[in-house]
Amino acid sequence: MNCFTTPWGELDLARFPADPRDPFRAWDAADEYLLRHLAGTDGEPVDLSGTVAVVGDRWGALVTALAAHRPVQITDSYLGQQATRANLARNGAAPDAVRLLTTQDTPPDRIDVLIVRVPKSLALLEDQLHRLAPAVHEGTVVVGTGMVKEIHTSTLQLFERILGPTRTSLAVKKARLIFGTPDPARTPGTNPWPHTYTLPTGIGAASGMTVTNHAGVFCAERLDIGTRFFLGHLPHRQGPDRVVDLGCGNGVLGTAAALANPASEVTFVDESFQAVASAEATFRANAGTAATAEFRVGDGLAGVPEGSADLVLNNPPFHSHQATTDATARRMFTGSRKVLRPGGELWVVGNRHLGYHVKLKRIFGNCELVAGDPKFVVLRAVRR
Repeated sequence: MNCFTTPWGELDLARFPADPRDPFRAWDAADEYLLRHLAGTDGEPVDLSGTVAVVGDRWGALVTALAAHRPVQITDSYLGQQATRANLARNGAAPDAVRLLTTQDTPPDRIDVLIVRVPKSLALLEDQLHRLAPAVHEGTVVVGTGMVKEIHTSTLQLFERILGPTRTSLAVKKARLIFGTPDPARTPGTNPWPHTYTLPTGIGAASGMTVTNHAGVFCAERLDIGTRFFLGHLPHRQGPDRVVDLGCGNGVLGTAAALANPASEVTFVDESFQAVASAEATFRANAGTAATAEFRVGDGLAGVPEGSADLVLNNPPFHSHQATTDATARRMFTGSRKVLRPGGELWVVGNRHLGYHVKLKRIFGNCELVAGDPKFVVLRAVRR
């Protein structure tokens, strides 16, 4: 199940955190297709002797296979970065065989081979191509990869507009490659990210708040309806609460909690580097320079002391890339119970059909419906 056959040998790969019950692999047909192309299985091999940058490698499959060429990995995912470290070690590669960068880091000055695993978010692709374009030169080999359902006309138009002429391969196992030809005369324009917008009135403490969204963070243009519903039903608390905005995204929930209760201390947590940067920008713009908060990129609540929080606010995701799964929500709920003090509360918003109340009752032994409409529910669970 975990054995990935590549032109550079057999690799033992896993997602992070590794879970033997996880039905999903750490690679797919798009990764296989790309590596075969680089190795010249279907033609001439690509010269990998220069600086190789791999963007969006989801679980480290690509850079682990290419570790002998000392690639640079650029990712928005903390979990993906941790998976890369674990997969390199699992396959006997040196820890420094791959240079690990985040989407918030400065990219290399020069890139000779640019490999792009097409992300789910077109905005994140746009932002990253803008950031990498200055490092691309006339001789740079540009190869993108993704499943057919992930590559659209708009995807190709971004490569074309920002880097240069673009074409695609035939589909193999429902995967496709993208080939770009850098055009030094291309003027791609200004990177439009991050976006900033103002929230409407009538949503409690968040009314009129200025929100910053870096590319790839959920709902970049406007407040999503689930968060809007949650904002109308946040708990009214006063005093020195320790609040955690878990899966914080752009930080709207945690910032609203801080504005409603200035005595609270808020920790913003997300596995996305883009999200935590957005949350910090949102908090700074609204809470004032004297306000303090903690901003953590990490694996859920790992590293947050047990029994240290009074309130956790959570709008859990139910997708991992293209797959629908409740594994992330389940881990968030279990982690919340550990970090809450006795009497501490977890407040969750979710689509009604996801049945989060069943999981919360199993983990906490209790669950209360705070509010609901035909689409969403707000639930409250208390650590006894």
